[in-house]
Amino acid sequence: MTSSEAAFAEREYNLRAAFPDHADWFARWAADSERARASLRMARDVRYGAGPKQIVDLFPAERPRGALLFIHGGYWRALDKDDHSFIASPFVTVGIGVAVVNYDLCPAVGIADIVEECREAVDWLAREGVNHGVPARRLVVAGHSAGGHLTAMMFATHWKARGSSADPIAGGVSISGVFDLVPLVDVSFNSDLRLDAQSARELSPVRVDPLVRAPLLLAAGADETAEFIRQSRGLWERWPRCRPAGSDGPLVVPGKHHFSVLTEFANPQSELFATTVDMFGSC
Repeated sequence: MTSSEAAFAEREYNLRAAFPDHADWFARWAADSERARASLRMARDVRYGAGPKQIVDLFPAERPRGALLFIHGGYWRALDKDDHSFIASPFVTVGIGVAVVNYDLCPAVGIADIVEECREAVDWLAREGVNHGVPARRLVVAGHSAGGHLTAMMFATHWKARGSSADPIAGGVSISGVFDLVPLVDVSFNSDLRLDAQSARELSPVRVDPLVRAPLLLAAGADETAEFIRQSRGLWERWPRCRPAGSDGPLVVPGKHHFSVLTEFANPQSELFATTVDMFGSC
């Protein structure tokens, strides 16, 4: 990669530099999440795997019609489930139980390890969610940023080979995801991710075939960097079998950037929220 190409990758993928108000959004998420935990019934820090951070918060709904498993972002190296409890409130209100998962972070583990931990979370919720008030007979997996990538990787999983009698996932939502990791090899924060050309290709959803037959909604803010909009469109084009019915491309949310778009996912009046809820059907 030339110096100009490296500078382009840094400009497009260093999101905290691209959006200087990111700290304001992190603070808003944390405050909204604290209020959500105070107002909702929940089971906190339930263990789903052996890793130090393999814990999940569960938010049951009355007469649930399904479960939403949410995977946070932070470029696989930052943030926490506690910053994202706010996601639960609007979904619980409409009868959808919510699980917000943690996973071990880079550089303590690699991205491939995190993918496996998220698979363990899906397996665990499908098996044990009912015992914690969040039955996952109909399960939608969603994630933001790195969580959007991890959501797509759940669609690139051979669930029957893991012992499932059928695919456990009924749908997915990837918000501002990164699906081709090759550009990240030369960004400054790859010192934590430790990607090389081979591992970046192997961990890129756009370079593998989906194995789950379910709709995957791809969404991004209209004010994202150009590369993030390209990333979502690239996966939409590469995975036609996962396009939601009637989809003519990723859902581009007007007036929102990489961080502000996540509030639309938790906004009951938004198209992103409504489209997600539609994945659960009427019962």
